[in-house]
Amino acid sequence: MKKMSEIKNDSPNLLHSFLLFEYDDVKPSKSSDGIVTMKGIIQAAGKPNANNRIYPRPILEREDKKYQELIQERRALGELDHPDSPIVQLENVSHLVTNTSWDGEDLIGEIEVLDTPKGQILGKLVEREIKLGISSRGLGSTSRTNEGYDMVEDDFNLVCYDMVSNPSTSNAFMNLQESVAYQTLITQNRVVLLDEILNDILELD
Repeated sequence: MKKMSEIKNDSPNLLHSFLLFEYDDVKPSKSSDGIVTMKGIIQAAGKPNANNRIYPRPILEREDKKYQELIQERRALGELDHPDSPIVQLENVSHLVTNTSWDGEDLIGEIEVLDTPKGQILGKLVEREIKLGISSRGLGSTSRTNEGYDMVEDDFNLVCYDMVSNPSTSNAFMNLQESVAYQTLITQNRVVLLDEILNDILELD
């Protein structure tokens, strides 16, 4: 019989991790050309978060290092609210992460609000000082610790950081191997679309 610390969920799932977006010393600001920017904690290492999940620092450091390429290419995009997909949908993009840095065990992020439909909503919320959360989105598996926490395993892959209104999560999105996750998701979406088309045809008859 396995010990609690050895009980694992080996299938990669879509993992959301919520944090209240606490501004780092400075409030959101708007530049002369109207661009809204903000800075705050986007991830915390080594301690339970609102989803009862712990992210080891070495894993977060590895994923943040990989994320730097997206930041440098201005492709570190995020969405507004909780998408149930490991793919960033451009039509829902609201912001761009422009920089990350470590402060102790906290990962600090600098965010630029984009002039997109969802970005305009986010910008208005920020300007009115609505309290928002930030949620990392990624694929990975977890194991249960003796204390009852879900420890994120080494197969975790960060997708993006989303701005959210509440800490609701989507835990068990996909039970499949990561190498085929994206293709399977696309196939599932095609099946759903085909079903919708067939239903429309039947209703016309």
